[in-house]
Amino acid sequence: MTDPQWQRLLQVLDGQAVTPAPIGFLVDGPWICGVNQIRLMDYLVDTELWLRANLESVARFPDVLWLPGFWAEFGMISNPPSFGAKCIWPEDGFPTCDGVLRDCADIADLRRPNVRTDGLLPLIMQRLRQCHPAIEAAGHQIRFACAHGPITIAAYLLGHNEFFLACRTDPDGINRLLDMTTRFVIDWLAYQKESFPSIDGILVLEDLMGFVGEQDFAALVLDRMRQIFNSFPVSVRFLHNDAFGLITARHLTTMNVNLFNFSFEHEYQEVRRLAGPDVTLMGNIPPRDILGLGSEQDICQSVAALLDSVPDHRRMIVSAGGFTPGGFGEGKIAAFQQTVCRSTRT
Repeated sequence: MTDPQWQRLLQVLDGQAVTPAPIGFLVDGPWICGVNQIRLMDYLVDTELWLRANLESVARFPDVLWLPGFWAEFGMISNPPSFGAKCIWPEDGFPTCDGVLRDCADIADLRRPNVRTDGLLPLIMQRLRQCHPAIEAAGHQIRFACAHGPITIAAYLLGHNEFFLACRTDPDGINRLLDMTTRFVIDWLAYQKESFPSIDGILVLEDLMGFVGEQDFAALVLDRMRQIFNSFPVSVRFLHNDAFGLITARHLTTMNVNLFNFSFEHEYQEVRRLAGPDVTLMGNIPPRDILGLGSEQDICQSVAALLDSVPDHRRMIVSAGGFTPGGFGEGKIAAFQQTVCRSTRT
């Protein structure tokens, strides 16, 4: 992200009126591979290809905020392998991992990783270090430290069904596990920020918080997420949760979140009412059915309907209600931008 783009984002978070309304998308490997017509496996393992694809993407669409920008990640195997989880690399599609815990009894033997040496984290950091000069030469900076959230990581370590069952059958074990994954997230974000002084934002991807009810949210989620977001004096505290997010929306201010990307299944105005006026909301056009599979006309209609439904466009980033799909290419992005300009320019 360039300095002008970063300042534009900060203006939006500050509640300033920005016209036309800002456009931003949360993008990862599948989208970048789609617009550059490259294989995901090649993108993940080839540093030169990763750099070239990212540079070409941001240069092609300079008026769009691509978040987090120059994201060196391996999907869901970015974090759990640091705890010993087995990586699984399919020929096509994102890699995934097997759980490392057979049951809750194994939690007592789990050790907190060293984020400087364990799993794939050193490869992520080395990629950023190698590419940093070229990123700066192109006028950009590394702005975000990124991590999956503690509930998501814990569920991958134990198994998703086993994790949610253990929330009832072994709450002490689950609390020990979540304490460890929370500390890991803070350590990992801190190491990234320490390594790149240009970082002034954190991104936490925590979909699994959307699978618990109000009682478990209060007991398991709230204090841990608040601890993470309060650990860093940064300007942008960005939470992605495109699973069920209405409970999350009610607690964003308590968690010290100031930018929230949420599910397209929630009405924008409902999330605004729950979140309050001080959180910037990023959404919420359907990613797959409209941006990925829809026509340019479908996109124009959906974007116009969203903006017409929102009387105050301050603290709003027009975006997908979740990750940006691979089928959202140049023509569709142009249609998206034109509609936003027509609907919000004064």
